[in-house]
Amino acid sequence: MTDLFPRVFETERLRFERIHPETLDARELYPHVSTESGIADATRFMTWDPHPHPKETFEYVQHVGETNDAAESGNYALYPKAGEPRSGEFAGNAGIGSDWDRRTAELGIWLRKPFWGRGYSGERADAFVELAFDRLDLDAVTVTVVDDNDRSVSAIEKYVERWGGSHDGYFRHLRPHGDDPVNLHRYAIARADYESAAVDVALDVLEA
Repeated sequence: MTDLFPRVFETERLRFERIHPETLDARELYPHVSTESGIADATRFMTWDPHPHPKETFEYVQHVGETNDAAESGNYALYPKAGEPRSGEFAGNAGIGSDWDRRTAELGIWLRKPFWGRGYSGERADAFVELAFDRLDLDAVTVTVVDDNDRSVSAIEKYVERWGGSHDGYFRHLRPHGDDPVNLHRYAIARADYESAAVDVALDVLEA
């Protein structure tokens, strides 16, 4: 049976490999999510903090592998392809979470600081939007972002507009972040938006 979420696929500049203990070594991932330069900035608006020890990274990889196997979500490690600066290096992770009952997907991404400013977020979003509608047969794609995260707001608004989506609302104190609640923006792309948008996506599924 073909996996719902492809195991490996590529876009123009990125290679996506589904996270699993068999494909991603927690020991190699740990330095990137713990103490490397820029980690505080990279995780400032995330729902997780830098990992204090390798066991947390090990448990993360195990948990994500299980949710991927259960088709609850698709979580991927990102690697720039040949020709890109620092090609082949782990650049971050991206996820597409599925709510099958509501027929919606929610997007998320985390990039290491050396890979900011390259447009990878939008390229990843385009691929996930296509996956959500064409492969998973869902009806809407959503994304939420913390109010003060100006860099991500700008990137999200660009690809949401490209797909004909909209800003759905502003929600105060919707989610805790550390010790304090945060305000969130929510954006959505409906199937009708997707079908009306004329967007070319260079998506190459290598392993289903």
